[in-house]
Amino acid sequence: MRAYALAVLMLAGCAGQQSAMHAAGDQASTLMSLFRLMMWVCGIAYLLVILFLGWGLIRRRSAADTSEQPYHKLMVGWVGFILLGLILLVVASFLADRSLGQRQQVPLQMRVTGHQWWWRIEYRAGNGRWIETANELHLPVGVPVLLELRAADVIHSFWVPNLAGKMDMIPGKINRMTVTGRTSGWFRGQCAEFCGTQHANMALAVKVEPMGEFERWLAEQARPVSPGEGVAAGRKVFESASCVVCHQVRGTEARGRVGPDLTHVASRRTIAAGTAPMTHGSLRGWIIQPQAIKPGTSMPPSDLSPQDAEAVASYLETLR
Repeated sequence: MRAYALAVLMLAGCAGQQSAMHAAGDQASTLMSLFRLMMWVCGIAYLLVILFLGWGLIRRRSAADTSEQPYHKLMVGWVGFILLGLILLVVASFLADRSLGQRQQVPLQMRVTGHQWWWRIEYRAGNGRWIETANELHLPVGVPVLLELRAADVIHSFWVPNLAGKMDMIPGKINRMTVTGRTSGWFRGQCAEFCGTQHANMALAVKVEPMGEFERWLAEQARPVSPGEGVAAGRKVFESASCVVCHQVRGTEARGRVGPDLTHVASRRTIAAGTAPMTHGSLRGWIIQPQAIKPGTSMPPSDLSPQDAEAVASYLETLR
């Protein structure tokens, strides 16, 4: 029973929305093809080693058989196989690396910046403006997207296993990678470089969707908050509290750049980079005591009264 349970757990990593074995993008498919080739070459070599070992253990040379000729032939054949396998893997690795590093013309450009412990994401709109969101990356199906990867504090690493390989995000340096999603749906990314106490709670939700849906979503994200939008009481509290120092809500007096942009925060699936679901209770708890939900986060505890925190949570729920 334990062996069965262990096998189930191991196989669970071969599929799903955070598995490199379930390729959903061109770059992940390239890496998966290289992995399969390596497994075949190494698997055949391992099998041959086991067969030769078994043959050597069970074979008994007769006293009259003193010829070393068969062993010389086997040795030559084995060395030839090793060289052939190494050449095959080197060539395949070179071609895969060349494919992944190719700087093709891409119609879309996005910026992803790693913070402790969340993701700032910026999209270049059709008019050249940059539209900012957080913790959710939207990609159109079949369209190559150039990602500019940056880090605001410490070294992070961008990794969405279903779509592409890992790439480090280093302070003061811009790394670039092209991602082409081929399968619609939600996928999960993760910071792959230990970056502090909440490294495990630095998730990235990625949605690959048809181009039409992506364009509609981006147009909605580009829209600022209208003057009469939202719960009036909560908006008043939000704009008069310290929230505006760190957060931005386009179309209001909130223009902070320290924390995530909250213009359409309620349209996201989670808060705090995947730490809690996007619900009224989670918003209220995050506003009152974020350290209880994500210890070590840069957001300080709020000095709002329970009534004011409730009003701000109700206001944020309207920002879709």
